[in-house]
Amino acid sequence: MKIRTKLLITFLTITVVPIFLIYISILGLSSYQNRVFRETYDVGQVDLSAGASIRVFSHLTESIQKEIEEKIAKDPEIFTDQSYLGDLNARMTEKHSFLMVTKDGKLIYIGNDETALSLEREISDYAEINDSDSWGNYLDKNTEHLIKQREFELADGSRIAVYLVTNVVDVIPEVKSMITEMFFSSVLILFITGGMLTAWVYRSILWPIGKLQEATKQIRDGNLDFTLDVEDDDEIGQLCQNFEEMRIRLKESTEEKIQYDKESKELISNISHDLKTPITAIKGYAEGLMEGVASSPEKRDKYIRTIYNKANDMDRLINELTFYSKIDTNKIPYTFSKINVANYFRDCVEEVGLELEARGIELGYFNFVDEDVMVIADAEQMKRVINNIIGNSLKYMDKKNGIINIRILDVGDFVQVEIEDNGKGIGQKELPYIFDRFYRTDSSRNSSKGGSGIGLSIVKKIIEDHGGKIWATSKLGIGTEIHFVLRKTAGDAQQ
Repeated sequence: MKIRTKLLITFLTITVVPIFLIYISILGLSSYQNRVFRETYDVGQVDLSAGASIRVFSHLTESIQKEIEEKIAKDPEIFTDQSYLGDLNARMTEKHSFLMVTKDGKLIYIGNDETALSLEREISDYAEINDSDSWGNYLDKNTEHLIKQREFELADGSRIAVYLVTNVVDVIPEVKSMITEMFFSSVLILFITGGMLTAWVYRSILWPIGKLQEATKQIRDGNLDFTLDVEDDDEIGQLCQNFEEMRIRLKESTEEKIQYDKESKELISNISHDLKTPITAIKGYAEGLMEGVASSPEKRDKYIRTIYNKANDMDRLINELTFYSKIDTNKIPYTFSKINVANYFRDCVEEVGLELEARGIELGYFNFVDEDVMVIADAEQMKRVINNIIGNSLKYMDKKNGIINIRILDVGDFVQVEIEDNGKGIGQKELPYIFDRFYRTDSSRNSSKGGSGIGLSIVKKIIEDHGGKIWATSKLGIGTEIHFVLRKTAGDAQQ
């Protein structure tokens, strides 16, 4: 839900909901107090929601009016009986009213002396105005009293006037109670609505902001190992989700940097270690030549050849370091072209065969593809792949009669190259990691095998950049096979 929608809901909740609930409560309280009013004062239907209106006060003396009508019809002389009039006035007092009676214009009964004296002149005026045998309703000049007047004639010809006086300034208890209950119910509704609205706003807006603030403090303190779990779909929720994605990427970037620094240090350590061996040999043999230790031409040739080979080893290590930096920046210089598979691998085998023969390693070459099969590849980089794989095989060759076999297979749309050796083999637990940077099955720094630890990772990178795939199979004590595939050119793939 968008924040704009939440604000609209908040506005409606603040305005419409309390008004509706207060209206419902007023209806309920009004209905309840109306019932109490009717039962208390024995009146008919009345609406207290109008407050202390004249109509409400008029209802208070309805039952007294009915009784007076009945007495006039049956026994009008009773209105000269002070005892009856006192009883009638006592009952009217319960209804916030009092009784006044005149006979031929003179007061014969006063239920409230103080008020009656102030109304005596007005009553006489009303008597002159109203001479009919029906009830007349009047307000005094100060509109403080509702006066109900009824006149009738006795048997002796005298006229009796009955006045029911109700103080309309006072608020009857039921109305007071209803007003009080309405006030407290309105306050309660406002508090409950405000509390619910506050909780909702806090949960949907303030709580995510608090979580976001805590997350920023965590990042400020260098801690990226936390989760910002805000799943709301509003703007703040989306901001939190974007922040969480940023945290994940920042963590990944930090971990990559740490891993890169670690790998760089390891590479420098490996290169330094591996350069030290040929440099030491070159220095030793060069000193031998300078001091005349190599006295015969054969010995001098041997020393020079060794110096040359060690210099080549150093050159190879430096090339690997240079190539490693190109891998990290994705700036490997590829020159792709169509290559005839049979001719290319035949030349590669002839080139590496001389070195393997010098080391006493038997090389087998088996080509099972047609002479016209072509692939698109970088000839120089593919040569690096072959040399790195064979170099790795030689590094871990532990047999006296070493064997390396190269097989070229036709597998549908691909050409599959297999390079097999009969070295020490690789354990199944280690096999999935041999293409990782700096991974060595023999991690001893005193190992004579040397190497930077990035040879096979370079191979994997080159093959994948050619759109191919590489994997390995191995058995301990038997040997290892490296497999990789290259896609044929479009014409060859269709055949």
